[in-house]
Amino acid sequence: MAEEWKGALSAYIQQQNKDEVDYRPHTVPTVVTDLDYLVQRGERKQMLEAWYKKRKATPLRSETRAKLLREVEQREGEVEIDLEFHRTIYYEKGGVSHKEERIDYERLTLQRENRDWSIIRVVVQVPERHPVTKLPHNEQYTDQDIPIAQGRPYLNNKVLGDGGRSRSSIYKRAEAADYADRWWDKTNPEFADFAVDCTNYISQSLFAGGAPINYTGKRESGWWYKGYVGSKEAWSYSWAVANSLERYLSRGGLGATIVERPEQLDLGDVIIYDWDGKGTYGHSTIVTAFDASGMPLVNAHTTSSKHRYWDYQDSYAWTKNTVHRLFHIADRF
Repeated sequence: MAEEWKGALSAYIQQQNKDEVDYRPHTVPTVVTDLDYLVQRGERKQMLEAWYKKRKATPLRSETRAKLLREVEQREGEVEIDLEFHRTIYYEKGGVSHKEERIDYERLTLQRENRDWSIIRVVVQVPERHPVTKLPHNEQYTDQDIPIAQGRPYLNNKVLGDGGRSRSSIYKRAEAADYADRWWDKTNPEFADFAVDCTNYISQSLFAGGAPINYTGKRESGWWYKGYVGSKEAWSYSWAVANSLERYLSRGGLGATIVERPEQLDLGDVIIYDWDGKGTYGHSTIVTAFDASGMPLVNAHTTSSKHRYWDYQDSYAWTKNTVHRLFHIADRF
């Protein structure tokens, strides 16, 4: 059956590529009949046009590679598929060409009428907008319960990769950014595999740059990782949960200070996002590059992204109430 609906899927991908950089109305019929999606797509195109204009950037072209993850025949003449889209978007700013990448996921339902296939339902996955990790009942805590303890660091030799030798007190920003670039679209097998991986990935990148482990032995304090002890998870909440990392850094962990403007950030600094502006932070990124005007570009997991514009307005998770917390990590620890 796949051969029959691949033409509709190909047309859909071509239209998506065009919509990422060309915001004029469609001049050819669309294969999508999902009205809710078409309305949202139209609104998104208007938003992207205004967003690029505000940034004084010009989108050039988009390239998409699609990977079929799952195919289920619902009934005769109808199929549901899960797809992974690896998108590469090129844009120009200040005479300089930039490239960003991200990996998106969608679920499509295709239906055949006579010999023609159409896409009757599009569900865009938004993993960045995940619920805050709920802690075990006996480990609930409040803001006041998270001290910046100075416990003896636990250095995991397998993860360190340097035989456990003493680490430099200097934050090696370029090494943190290089690590984030190396692993932006995959997970480091030396670490546990997290279903919601954005903050674990940021913590790994900070650690790769020389940020010192602050081992307290308590999951609700410090900033540390040991992997699994038996079947028990052994890492601090601040290592793996965006809201907890935000609290840790806000209290001066890793010598972090909050800055007011994105231009004040350096390589290896951290941005954490509260999508609804209600005080709960749900997504973390790390600065890995800058555009032609010096604005930060970031990497992330969960929705894997490389050199994405820092404000994340192109994310389906973003809202007009989104709040960004900008953290400058100390140069020395």
